[in-house]
Amino acid sequence: MPVYTERENQTDMMQFYFHPFTSFREMRLLIFLTFLILYLLSIFGNAAIVVTVYIAQSLHTPMYFFLANLAVLEIAYSCTIAPLTLASLARKVSISLAGCGTQMFFFTLLGGADCVLLAIMAYDRYVAICRPLRYTVIMSWRVCVNLVVGTLAMSFIFGFQLSLLILTLPFCGGNEINNFFCDFPAVMKLACGNTSAHQVTLFITSVIVITVPFLMICISYIFIVMAILQIHSTAGRKRAFSTCSSHILVVLLQYGCGSLIYLCPSSSYTEEEGWLVSVVYTFITPVLNPLIYSMRNKELKDALSRAFRRNVVSQRKSQH
Repeated sequence: MPVYTERENQTDMMQFYFHPFTSFREMRLLIFLTFLILYLLSIFGNAAIVVTVYIAQSLHTPMYFFLANLAVLEIAYSCTIAPLTLASLARKVSISLAGCGTQMFFFTLLGGADCVLLAIMAYDRYVAICRPLRYTVIMSWRVCVNLVVGTLAMSFIFGFQLSLLILTLPFCGGNEINNFFCDFPAVMKLACGNTSAHQVTLFITSVIVITVPFLMICISYIFIVMAILQIHSTAGRKRAFSTCSSHILVVLLQYGCGSLIYLCPSSSYTEEEGWLVSVVYTFITPVLNPLIYSMRNKELKDALSRAFRRNVVSQRKSQH
C-alpha cells in the first residue's frame, strides 16, 4: 500500500475560503448588488450579440463570426467567476483544491482563448483592409472554424498545464484566498513549499498568451494604418478606421488588465489595486465588450435595432 505523508493528506483535504474586500466590509451588500448587475448585463449583452449575428443574414461574415464566438467566451467566462464570487459575498463559502483547480482551468481556457481570438480578429481586419480582393479566399469559412478550434485547443493545453501545477502544490497552513476567485498568484501565496518553478511557468505561459497575441495585433494594425493612410478620401479613411476602433478599445482593456496582473511583479501594486484590476477584467470587461461593439459598429447596431423592433411588433400582434 502507498504511504502518504501528513502534508499530502492535508493538501488532499484542503478547503479554501475566499476573503475579498476586507477593507470594505460595510459595503458588501453594495458590492454584491453591483457584481450581480454586471453579471446579468454581461450575460444578456453578449447573448444579444450572439442571437443577432445568428438571425441577421447581413452579419454572416468572418468578422461577426469571430465576434459571436468572443461573446460566447465572455458568457462562459462570466459564469466561471461570478456565481462563486456572489456566493462568497453573501456568506462564507468553501471550495476544495480540486474545485479551485477546475475554476483555474476554465478561467485560463476562456481568458487565453479571448486573447488569441482578439489577435485573430485583428488579422481578419488586416486581410479585409490590406488584401480586400483575396479576403474571401484567405478568410474562408473553413479557415475561420479551424482558427477558432485551434484557439480553444491551445488554450485547453495551457489551462490544463497550469491547473495541474497548482494541484501539485503542498498546502499545509493558511486557507484564506485573498481574492474573490481562485486566481493563480493568490493561491500560490498559500503554498508552504517552493513555488519558484510554478511562478516561472505562470510567467512563461502569460507571456505566450498575452504578449505574443498582442504583438500580432500591433503588427496587424501597423499594416492597417499604413493602408488607411493611402486612402485618398476622408470618408474612406473614416469608414476603414470605424471597423477597427471598437476592436482596439477591447484590446486595450483586455491586454492592459492581464498585463498588470500576470506580467508585473505583485509588489508593484497594493492588494486593493490588485482587486480593482481583477474586478475590471472579470466583471467590467465582459460588460463593456458587447457595449463597445454595439455602440461603435453601425452594422451591428442597426441589426440589433431591427431585431428589437421585430420582437416588439411580434409581441404586440400576439397580444391582439
